[in-house]
Amino acid sequence: MFTSDNQRASLFMVLSMAAFTMNDTITKYASESMNVGQVLFVRGVFATLLIMLLAWRQNALGNVRSFLHPMVWVRMVGEIGGTVTYLIALAHLPLPNVAAIFQALPLAVTMGAALFLGESVGWRRWLAIAIGFCGTLIIVRPGTEGFDAFSLLVLLCVAFCAVRDLATRRIPHEIPTLFVTAVMATCITLCGLLLMIPMGGWTPMTPGLAGLLCACACFMLVGFIFIIKAMRTGEVSAVAPFRYSTLLWAFAMGFLVFGNVPDVYMIVGGAIIVGSGIYTLYRERKVSRRRTAAEAIVSPTMAPGRAATADRPIG
Repeated sequence: MFTSDNQRASLFMVLSMAAFTMNDTITKYASESMNVGQVLFVRGVFATLLIMLLAWRQNALGNVRSFLHPMVWVRMVGEIGGTVTYLIALAHLPLPNVAAIFQALPLAVTMGAALFLGESVGWRRWLAIAIGFCGTLIIVRPGTEGFDAFSLLVLLCVAFCAVRDLATRRIPHEIPTLFVTAVMATCITLCGLLLMIPMGGWTPMTPGLAGLLCACACFMLVGFIFIIKAMRTGEVSAVAPFRYSTLLWAFAMGFLVFGNVPDVYMIVGGAIIVGSGIYTLYRERKVSRRRTAAEAIVSPTMAPGRAATADRPIG
């Protein structure tokens, strides 16, 4: 399973998660000096310029009519909703808590694919999803003294991001990834501009803080580049579990920069979410292999009854 390609891809994934965590760390730090709308706008300007430049160099901006595809709009709603709710929660919650709750996203995507895209999900994966969300409830602790309402924003962010990821699956392959990314970056930047006024208006920035937000945009771009390289270099089933390395980075940065010390609820809940997510990935890999084997066996002359068994839920 772990070939040299998979090993390199796993390293790319870990580096990607490190870059995204650095982005979150700087964003949270900047949120202490200005409102979320301004952070979103300033960071978005730098990110949009970088992505537009990369998309232009790759000739990915030619087909502007691609913007009219309905799934691009659905993805945009999910991206904007997920970004805004994530940043607001990040400004009010410890970094490790936000990172741990957000790890429920793969479970939410699997559930959404079963409910709305008709993908087959067996009882084992449904059980893993249920257990994973129980882990989320342990971290959120609704109805207890340790409950923080901003934790619900992270759950809402997970829902928005699940919509985004499911819509991404429906975007035609001929629409370039960089084009979609450039459109999303532009729309999120404009959204930050609109939110800035009701959230308190413009706060003067020091050159150092502006530089940090520029670095933040660079970390975002590095994260996207490495995650794409990871997925293109290795097997998805071997690489995907390394997404959870973001928790280690979040624990480290949360402690070093903000002095956050994870409590037992966060550690236990995070472990349950990660365990459920890894098991779900394992089952998806196993089911995919069985389907591939079944499709190889089925031939045009085989009886319809035998051929139909390849579509049964196996997971």
